[in-house]
Parts: sequence; structure tokens; C-alpha cells
Amino acid sequence: MVKLAILSVILLLQGVAVQCFAPSAQQKSVRQTTAVPVFASTTAFRSFLNADDETPQQKLLKQVEREEANLKREREKAKERLEKYDQSLEVLQTKKAQYMVQTDAPTTFTETTLRSAVKAFCWRIIAGSVTFITTLRFSGSMKTALQVVGADFLSKSLTMFIGERLMNKSKAGRTGGADDAGRSLAKALIWRLFAICNTLTMAVFVSKDLSVASKIASTDAVFKTALMFVYERVWARIEWGKEYEMQWNL
Repeated sequence: MVKLAILSVILLLQGVAVQCFAPSAQQKSVRQTTAVPVFASTTAFRSFLNADDETPQQKLLKQVEREEANLKREREKAKERLEKYDQSLEVLQTKKAQYMVQTDAPTTFTETTLRSAVKAFCWRIIAGSVTFITTLRFSGSMKTALQVVGADFLSKSLTMFIGERLMNKSKAGRTGGADDAGRSLAKALIWRLFAICNTLTMAVFVSKDLSVASKIASTDAVFKTALMFVYERVWARIEWGKEYEMQWNL
């Protein structure tokens, strides 16, 4: 009843407006063109009012139809994902069949970027602790030790990560599913050559004493080379972050 009263008031106001503002002869054509939107809006409003005249069964049917349309859209999305999974599964099954045929093919692996980053960060924690102890021992200054370790950490963290990624491109010493002792020793020696120069430079810059800096760098050279070799051997046994691949015998 309330909506019916509202509709009656709107229609009444429209009639009053037409009588009060009657167009001239020149404006009749304009009135005729603007009558369509007014009628259209009235029709739309009546449709809105008639929507409440739907029975509960009709409303329930519309709700079910909306849910049905949503489920159809979700089903199409699921089909697309399923097709991608099927393609990935087919690729893996093909690789599996190839691996089963060439059982004698040598297996190697590569390290993920995250594994290299974790290795570099953990080593900087260990190596930084050693550098802190040696610097404090030879300089006798806590401030100097902290400054050397801080500069060392910032300069070597990124460079060691880059070194890990470069070494990862080489397959030498990885035919047994892990880094062999020769590869670990080579990495320790190569890294130590760079680290000695880096630590010596930072120690001289911070302590302003070449003698102290030389003692720090030389102690690091002996102790950290052995320590890094052990560190690499430990990581060789860790499977996390390894992606295995087969070298085909053609």
C-alpha cells in the first residue's frame, strides 16, 4: 500500500508539472521527445514496485539461479586449473619414463636461490663471530671490533651470495648427488682469497694500524679456511634446496 501511494503521488506531481509548465507550440516537439524518458522511468519504477509482488517460490528460484550461475563460473575456472595440472603431470610422467630408461645416467643437482641466500647469511654469522674475536684480541677495542665486523658483514654478505650463484653454474664435483670434498675445498680457498683482501682493507680502514690489520687477516686466513671447508661439508649433506637433474647419455 505504501509503495502504491508513493506511485500515485509521483504520477500526480508529473500531471501538475505538465499543467503548470505547458509548452508552447514551438516546444511541443521537445515535449514529445522528452516524454519517452519520463514514461520509461515510470515504467522502471512500476517494475521495481512489482518486484515485491513475487511469490516466495519465485524469489527462491531466482536465488537458486544465481547460485547456479556462480557455480558454473567456478567450474570453468576449475577446469582451466585442472588442464594446467594435467599438462604439468604429463611433463613429469614423461621425465619419469626417461629417467627409468636411463638408470645409469649420472645425476647432478642445482641449488635454489633461497638455499644460496641462507648459506651465505649463516656463514656471515659464523665468520663474523670469528672476526669479532680476533679483532678484539689484537686491537683491544670493542668499538674497533664492532666496526670491523659490521663493515665485513655488509661487504661480504652480497658478494658471497653472488659467489654461490656463480659456483652453482658449475657441475664439477656434483656427480654423486652432493658436493664432493674437492669442490668444498676449492670453494673454501677461492672465497678465502677474496675474504683476506676484504678483511685486511676493512681492518686497516677502521683500526688505522697495518700491523693489527695484518694479524686479523692472517688469523682469519688459517682458521676460517678450515672452518669453511667443514661448513661446506655439512651443507653437502643437507637436502633442502637441491633440485636434482639427470645428465643424458646421448
